[in-house]
Order: sequence, then structure tokens, then C-alpha cells
Amino acid sequence: TASRLFKDLTGNEMSDHAMHEMGERLASASDIIRVLPSRQKVEEVISHYMRKTGWRPILVVSADGAHAPTRPESGRDEKRGPGEWREVKGFRIYLLVQDRIEQIMSWQEIANEEEFGEALSFAATLIPTEKVRIALVGDGAHWIWNHLKKAFPSGTEVLDYYHCSEHIHKLAEHQYPKDEDRQSLWIESTMARLHQGEVDAVIWGLQRMTPASKDAESEIGKLIVYLRNNKDRIDYASVKRRGYPRGSGGIESANKFICHVRLKRSGAWWYAINGNAMLRLRCSIYNGTFDTVFSHYKSMSRRSRENS
Repeated sequence: TASRLFKDLTGNEMSDHAMHEMGERLASASDIIRVLPSRQKVEEVISHYMRKTGWRPILVVSADGAHAPTRPESGRDEKRGPGEWREVKGFRIYLLVQDRIEQIMSWQEIANEEEFGEALSFAATLIPTEKVRIALVGDGAHWIWNHLKKAFPSGTEVLDYYHCSEHIHKLAEHQYPKDEDRQSLWIESTMARLHQGEVDAVIWGLQRMTPASKDAESEIGKLIVYLRNNKDRIDYASVKRRGYPRGSGGIESANKFICHVRLKRSGAWWYAINGNAMLRLRCSIYNGTFDTVFSHYKSMSRRSRENS
């Protein structure tokens, strides 16, 4: 965007090298403190909607993993190592405002579980939890729930409805492979029970189900474990009555527009350090903090010139 504006104003083009170098400099000036909005800004947004509605808004905290193509770092004259897909762990925090989402903050990083937990814990310090009703939404991954609960212990936990539904559909396909009507009937009745929070009843039925094949037997066992592990997160009727979301579409959307659109390009393989630099800049754009990052970059450049 800056390059197009520069050309419109001056008639001169900015080279790819100049844009690449500027991107690296900006990324070096970005960190989680500046990429995420300040607590004051978060409180202003929440207070604005409290005044409009007269009650505490619902704040959704959702986490998920995406995958990015990476390769090991090597010297200029060294042979490039084999590429691998590494997980981009991220979270998105937003308000539910009538029929739309009000973005609060997003963070994504090629990171391990500990680094993700540290980032989420810092984000939690920016949220005035007493002013919001918190919903924690995720799929069945243990690393997600471990850190969501630790960072927001008062939040209501909700297993992503559509992720749960995928498990139900998968078993139905193995159990009734040639009978689509029985598949549909079993799926609808099972999801209806789960919608009402009758997890024990569903598990009871699964334990008494005669497997149609070895694959069906395996899927039955997996589903029983899955439902037991997430039993307290499945009561979709109650969740709906309270106005909380049942799906993790917010973080799925963030995965697409922050991570996938930029990192998953044809032929692209990223050093993790460069991929994370790009993710920080993209998060700052979606968080509305890019100007803060740019101002910090200018201050760093000014101090560097003064000291040289």
C-alpha cells in the first residue's frame, strides 16, 4: 500500500528490495507489547458497548492451530534443508455485538505450547475481566484448553459444535457405510442429545453399540474418549440461551486472513523467524496497532542515527 501511494505521489516506484528491507526493519520494531492493544484501549472499547447496551458484553477467547510451510535456516552458500509444516499457534479475542464481531486482539506465532501460553497469559492481563462475560471456545486439543483455563479461569468453556459434529459424522460413515438414511437419523438424534447436554446418555449408547467393522470399533472408542474429555463443555442449549457462541469461526477466520493468505503462497517456504516477523505485522494491522509499531520503528531509527 505504501509503495502504491509513493508511486501515485511521486511517480517513482519503490523496489522489491526496498520494500523487503523496510518490512524487516518494521518487524524488528514489533513485539507482543506493541502488536496487542493497550489495556486502556481494550477498556475503552468494552466500556463503549456497556454504555450502549447497559449490560456486560460477551467476550470470546478462542484458540487454534494452523500450519505454515517452513524450512531450517541456512547460510547464503549452504544447501537449503528440507521443508516441513510447523504449527502456527494463535488466539483471537473479540466481543459479540448483536450480529457481528468487534475485534479486540489477535496473535499468531510459529511457536511451541509454552510460548503460546506465555502470549495468552500476557493478553489476559489486558482484559478487564470484571466488565465482561467470558466464553472460551476451542476444539478438543488439550494444549488449547490447558492454557485457556489457566489464563481465564472464570470463563465458560464451549467445545466447538462443528468440530464435535465432525466426530459424530465420521463414526456414522463407518457404522452405517451403505445406509445414508440411518446415518442421518443417528447423527440427528445424537446431536440432539448433545445439544441438551446429555453426554452420559450418548456415551451409554456408544458403549452398547455393536461395531459394524474394525474401523467402526476404533471410531467408537475414540468418540467415547473425546466426549468424556469434553463432557463439561457440551451443553449447547444452555450456551445458546446465554448468548454465547457455539462455533470457533472467529479464530478459523483469523487463521485464514492472518496466516494462510500470506504464508501459504505457491512455492513459499519460511524461516520461522521471518514467518513470525510477518505474522506480527499482519496481527498489528488487524489489531489496529500498526501505527504504534511504526512509531516505535521511527523512534528506534532516530536514536540509532543520533548515536552513530
